[in-house]
Amino acid sequence: MSVNDRMRIVIATRSSHKLGELAGLLRPERAELVTLDALGIEGDPVEDGATFEANARLKARYYARLTGLPTIADDSGIEVDALGGGPGIRTRRYAGEAATDTQNNAKLLAALAGLPATERGARYVCVLAFVIPDQGGPRGGLPIAAEARGTLRGRIVGEPRGRAGFGYDPIFEPLGEPPGGRTIGQHSAAEKAAISHRSRAAGRLGPRLRNLGY
Repeated sequence: MSVNDRMRIVIATRSSHKLGELAGLLRPERAELVTLDALGIEGDPVEDGATFEANARLKARYYARLTGLPTIADDSGIEVDALGGGPGIRTRRYAGEAATDTQNNAKLLAALAGLPATERGARYVCVLAFVIPDQGGPRGGLPIAAEARGTLRGRIVGEPRGRAGFGYDPIFEPLGEPPGGRTIGQHSAAEKAAISHRSRAAGRLGPRLRNLGY
């Protein structure tokens, strides 16, 4: 089967880095993965869901309708036990709508100041939702053809360590490390990919895509 004959699946991202990461993790057998920019798709939906699942489904349905192609969307973030699961769906804008990673990290560290390692539990969460546009549901809705959640548990350290990764990686220490061990910001890209919440979600979604003929 030539590339031109392959089915296409939209990855609801504009990042070629995320496309490459998910292509390696999902490993579809009969489909080519493409980004929104590759299709010339502009605009983004309002992410007003109350959970990671709701936002992933919302985005997958939105872009499946817009492109007419099967679509995978993800929503991810960090949940901190001491904050009742926050920042959760507000992970990227925890310190404000235009907050930088540094500002988000500083706000989270301030919120946990003085807490011992035993009370700094946290988890990275990723939900991937897959929608096929020609599978209409009740009232014209698009059912979720497949969905997967991945979680990486750990703890928030007292100060940033490491320059790798992005987001909260410099202050997130996975449970595989002892207290005072390496943060995700000190892991190589390959080490992170082997344990990340996104890789765990993709590892569960990939076989479902292949079972669906992709």
